[in-house]
Parts: sequence; C-alpha cells; structure tokens
Amino acid sequence: MLWLLGILILAGAGCVGALAYEYSRIEIPAPDAFAVSQTSIVYYSDGTTEIGRLSGGGRRIIDCSTLPDYVGNAVVASENRSFWTDNGIDLRGIARALFNNVTTGSRQGGSTITQQYAERYYLGETTTYKGKVKEALLALKISQSQDKSTVLCNYMNTIYFGRGAYGIDEAARRYFGKNATDLTFEESALLAGIIPAPSDWDPAVDHDAASQRFSRVISIMQEDGYITAEQAQNATMPGTIDYSSTSSSYAGPNGYLLSMAVSELASNGAFKDEDIAAGGYSIVTTFDKDRQKLMEQVASPSQNGLDEPDGLETGGMSANSKTGAILAVYGGEDYQTKQLNNATQAHYQPGSTMKAFTLIGALQHGVSVDSTYFNGDSPQSYQGLANPVANYGNVSYGNITLAQATAYSVNTVYMRIEEKLSSQTVASIAHEAGIESTLSDDSPFLTLGIDGVTVNDITQGYATIANQGTKVTLHCVQTVDDSTGATVYTAPTTGTQVFTPNVANLATKALTGTMTYGTAKAAGAEIGRTTAGKTGTANDNRAESIVGYTPSVVTTFAVWYPGSDGSAQVLPTWDGYRNGIGFPNVLYANYMKQALAGTSEEQFTEPTDPGTATGDDGTWGVDGGM
Repeated sequence: MLWLLGILILAGAGCVGALAYEYSRIEIPAPDAFAVSQTSIVYYSDGTTEIGRLSGGGRRIIDCSTLPDYVGNAVVASENRSFWTDNGIDLRGIARALFNNVTTGSRQGGSTITQQYAERYYLGETTTYKGKVKEALLALKISQSQDKSTVLCNYMNTIYFGRGAYGIDEAARRYFGKNATDLTFEESALLAGIIPAPSDWDPAVDHDAASQRFSRVISIMQEDGYITAEQAQNATMPGTIDYSSTSSSYAGPNGYLLSMAVSELASNGAFKDEDIAAGGYSIVTTFDKDRQKLMEQVASPSQNGLDEPDGLETGGMSANSKTGAILAVYGGEDYQTKQLNNATQAHYQPGSTMKAFTLIGALQHGVSVDSTYFNGDSPQSYQGLANPVANYGNVSYGNITLAQATAYSVNTVYMRIEEKLSSQTVASIAHEAGIESTLSDDSPFLTLGIDGVTVNDITQGYATIANQGTKVTLHCVQTVDDSTGATVYTAPTTGTQVFTPNVANLATKALTGTMTYGTAKAAGAEIGRTTAGKTGTANDNRAESIVGYTPSVVTTFAVWYPGSDGSAQVLPTWDGYRNGIGFPNVLYANYMKQALAGTSEEQFTEPTDPGTATGDDGTWGVDGGM
C-alpha cells in the first residue's frame, strides 16, 4: 500500500507543479469584445433628452463609484458572501460542482464572483473542464492584481439580468425605469437575487420565485451588516415596470429618427455599421425636441385631427438651410409597422416644385423675373411632342412675367423655358442643388416633376436656394462621443457655393409670390411671416406637395396614396380637398406657424442685379419668340 500512496503523492505533486507552471504563464488578456460592448444612446439636439437606445449589447458601462454601496453589496450577498475576503476562487465549490457534474451529468458552477468575472469579462462562456481550470487560475491572477472594487464593478457591468439587459445600469432601466445610481436597496436586492436565472426568475415571469430570492438576499444583507435590522424588517418587494417588445426605442416615430442617425454614420464612412449600436456612443442629433414633437402632431393622422382618408401617406422634413441640420422629420406613424421612411426613402412625384430649378436656369442666363414676359396661354405645342400641354385647369394667363408664372405655377411658360435650356441642363441644376434621386434628363416634362424624388431631396434643393446658393449637406447627427466622453465625430457644416448669391436671391424673390398671391397664399397668410416656396401637383393628381422657407428654415410636406401593390394612385377627395389639393399647404402652415413662434422674423436678401429684360442672347420671353 505504501507504493500506492507514493504514487498518489507523486501524482498530486505533479498536478500541483503543472498548475503552478500554468499559473506562472497565464496573463490577464484583453476583455472579451462582447463584455465591453455597450448600447449607444441617441439624443435630441439638446444633448440630454434621450430619443432612444440602439439595439446592440443591451448595456451601458458605468462608473460604480456613483452607485450606493448597497447595490454592490446586494450582489455580493446573493452571489459570493466571502467575496470581500476570499482569494478569488472557492475550492470547495469547485469540488462540489465537479462531483455533481461527473455523477449527474449536469453542468454546475460553484464559481466566485471573481471566477464568473474572469469567465464573462475575459474568456467568454466556458463549459469544458479545461476551460474551468483556466478560469480558476485567471481568477487567482486577477485577485492578486486587481482590487475587489474593480472586480465587482466590472462584474456588475458585464452580467446578464434578463429583459435583454447586460449590466446593472441597463437592468435598472428595464426593470424600474431609472438609472442604477437611483436604485433603492430593495430594488438592488431584487436584481441581485435573480442573477442565476434572470429569464426564469423575472417577477413578470415567476413572481413567487422572485419574491423568494428577494427575501433571501435581504436576509443575508442584514446578517452581513449591509442593511439594518429595521430596514430588513420593513423591506417590501418592489414592483417592476412592464418592459416588452413594445418598449423598444424603435416604437412609433422614434424608430425613423434612430435609423436615420445610424444610416448617416454608416454611409458617410465615419463608423462601421456593426459597431455603431454596440459601441457605447453618445450620439447627439440635430433633431429639435419641440419641433420634432410638433412635426408628429401636425403630420400624424392619429394626432392632427384632420380626418384624412385611411391609407394616405405623408412625408415631412424641416431643416436649417444655413447649417444643414435636420430639425424635424416625419417618416411615418410607426417604424415597427413600416420601416420605409416617408421622408428619406419613399419616392413621390414632386410636380411643380421642380420648376424652381428651371427658374434657376433662366436666371443664370440673365432673364429678369419682373421685366421679361412669357406667353402663358393654354394649351401650347412643343418640339417633339405630339400632344399640346395645358396649364392646370387649362387656364390661359396671357403674357405674364416670370415671377407671375412662378407664383401661379404656369406649365406652358416653364415648358417653354425648359425647351430653351434643355432637360439635361435642368437636371444638372437640380443635382447641383442637392437632388440625389435619378432624373429623366431626356424628358421635356422634367420641369413638371414627373420623376420620383424624396422629401429629403426637395428639402435639400430648396435649402440651397434659401442659403443664397450655398449647399450645406443636410444631416441629422451633430456629434458623437465615445464611452470615455471624448468627441470622435463632428458633422461637417461647410457649404459649397453652387449658384451665385444673386441668382439664388432672384429665385427667392420669384418664389415669394407663391406665398403672397399665388398657389399657397392662404398658407402664407396663416404663417404671417415673409416666406418663399412652391407647391406641386403630380401627374394625374397622384401626389400633392409644398416646400417653403424663411432665410433659415425650410420645410417640405408631401402626400400620396399608394394602392395595394404600392403604386401611386389618384388622391381621393375629402373635407373639401379635391384630389388632396391644398392639404399639404395646411400641414405646412400648421407646422411653420408654431415652429417659428417666438423667433425673430428674418428678411430675404435683396438681389443686387435684376437681370436683363430679354436674357443674355435676347431670345427669351415673348419678344424673343417664346
């Protein structure tokens, strides 16, 4: 028997030696990528009001020194009572777990907080015996190199609490609707108690099990001196909030704002798409909280009280033309129901709002908005067209100025100007202004808005005109800070001069007529400010739209009526809006009147050169044969 004992002693010494060798070799690795992933938070332009949290790691890493002591002590009481004094491993627990695993085939833990921390923060989940040995050795190494407060904090920031929440701060938000810094000791005890099986012991799933775990933690906290006997006696299990899929940040209109911010950061190359949501970023958008809520109240059929027909689609956008900041957007009623953004992705026919770019072309050739007269009769024939073109309602205006033709949206005048310029020139001007959608540069009807564009396109194009010919790219993200608070991205706001200031100011002068005596005079009067803009009716009344602006704020609204196959149908008539005509004007007036309230009235810059009466080659207007 002595020889057997000797063999056992030698084998034990060999194991100890092997473990000692492995311990000497092991180094604390970099944290596991998932363990340090964090949910990125998106804010309104004030930088403090939260729009929502992106679906990423479901975690926000916090500085645990900001937490009440009882938060961490509740976790210690629940998971590892000897934590503050042990060396990081529990040999008895490991032996007990090993015995049960071998005899029952189960997978039991027996791990200390430090071991769980080593596994989840550095190694990822380990299930093999070899992995568990490495986990224990790493826990020993950690206990010798990191203080207990650091270990506990990283552990609390890492572990899963159920409800999609990783880390104590996100758990506090999803169970109690508050930050972890505001947790009570009862709330802390409840969260700590469900750590071993959070999905099963969530009070919303099994209230009795959660209550038993809560009482256990409270009892241990009293025994170990973390709370008083009186606190323990008076402790009551706290209620939790209803957190489900409907609590998603993407519910309602918010989803459009969040998806726009993510798309912008990914598309401009500032960040990798997969890193944005789980990078722990603080993303400050340009969305103005009050104007965004106003936009939703005005455009949403469930809020505006306008009794619009079921199925009507609305897109809206308001932006600062000087900075390019998107102030408000209406992409739809509920992102979770329909992900297609009506402001940035859906296409509609803009109708006569495209005439502004034909107007720019005429002005670039020196045509005067007030002194050059065009034939506004209806109908008229044009080169290459078998059928004549008429004005809306087939109204004849006689000889009128370019300003009048703009205000009254006279098709025959603008068709003649496009014929003079060429559709390729008009398309090029529109693209220079910021229209990104494909345009039919070989169609004589381009100026009548036959091509599908987005609300963002038109808002961008008119923002360039409003900003005296300087195009500042519209954007919805101001800045991005990383998890340390360092600013890692600032949106570019430098513009490019694409039209001369005088040409842009002349266009604005003509476009003010729309709001004072033209097709949007009622909306202009309702706002009570100096504004410019243009209305648009699509071919066969398949869409209605308006875009208007002050020197700083440009706003677009469009409505259309898709059929079951998604194609645009003729707009219905309701509440006096024949084929929807005039409805966008009401939305625009309702929004702009309130959005501009309390701000100083701005005046447009007067043009410095009115242009020559007949254009640069003397062939524009009635006298020139047009």
